[in-house]
Amino acid sequence: MKTLIPLIKPYIPPKNILMPAIEEILYSGYIAEGKEVYEFEDMFKAYIGNKYCLAVHSGTDALHLALKLAGVKPDDEVISTPLTAEPTNTTIAMMGAKVIWADIDINNGLIDPDSVVKLITSKTKAIVVVHYAGMVCDMNRLNKISKDYNIPIIEDSAHAMGAKYKGKYIGTNSPYTIFSLQAIKQMTTIDGGFLCVKNEEDYTNGRLMRWFGLDKTKSRLDNDIKTVGYKYAMNNVNATVGKIQMHFLDKVLDKYISNGKYYDKELCGIKGIELVKYSDDTEPSYWLYTMKVERRDSFIKMLESNGVIASPLHHRNDTHSIFADSKRLLPNMDKFYNSFVHIPCGWWVNETDRKFIVDCIKSGW
Repeated sequence: MKTLIPLIKPYIPPKNILMPAIEEILYSGYIAEGKEVYEFEDMFKAYIGNKYCLAVHSGTDALHLALKLAGVKPDDEVISTPLTAEPTNTTIAMMGAKVIWADIDINNGLIDPDSVVKLITSKTKAIVVVHYAGMVCDMNRLNKISKDYNIPIIEDSAHAMGAKYKGKYIGTNSPYTIFSLQAIKQMTTIDGGFLCVKNEEDYTNGRLMRWFGLDKTKSRLDNDIKTVGYKYAMNNVNATVGKIQMHFLDKVLDKYISNGKYYDKELCGIKGIELVKYSDDTEPSYWLYTMKVERRDSFIKMLESNGVIASPLHHRNDTHSIFADSKRLLPNMDKFYNSFVHIPCGWWVNETDRKFIVDCIKSGW
């Protein structure tokens, strides 16, 4: 049976490094939120370049906290994109707010600033932008919209660890940025996430909300809960995995980026393929390599027959019944959704693999 080159695959550090650390924390007597979580946060803060980062149990938890901190309430409107994993938008629905679908940029599938600005009303409380597949949205224009209309941006960077805007890592630009450390992301803690904010007030409030409203810097007996909170804290076991992962993060990300740039060069000009266009002042981190192809089903079958998995992967969110009240015409989404596809690009794709994938594509489908 032919070995398949998978589209996604988690990076797990070497057993002789990871397992002793996990065993030590498991039998330490303290496996809930504690020292390991705070040390992991400090490592992540230094890496991203933002001192206001909170480790949580999932990227979805981080997004929920971001929406709460942004002041989103029932019956408010939040502008978002249908091209993303479902939790981006089901979390908005969980708030009781209405998702307002912006169309996408036909050139890359990212949220279209021209569409966003046309949808703003007095009920708009936030704009959620998704750095889909590791590509970075047009933050030059989106930042201006946010400033002109005084509406906060939440950057969903679940796919975009290591991507950059104006030479800086994503996580320092907008009032709220969330990361996912879920199983298949560029860095995994099995499950986990980060919320990155821009000021101490949001940081303090977010820290309280991630643990029932209790202040972990004080004794439980000295606490007075003043705001509703949740059980969103990361635990020491996941954080221990994260601390080990941080030592390998650059090496892992470099493989994604090297493979992505190779495809950018080698797939350019091939008949039947249209490469995406990256936004100005951005550097993608290529969690998935994205392109548009003619006869997509044939393309996918051809690669699969050669042992390579390719897929559009994500279901357009606006077709789910839960969002029936948000339905609107999205002509660019319609066109893009019928032709986009992802090919393997991650740390497991070596130089021989990527050349083989390119050769298969060049042979036609």
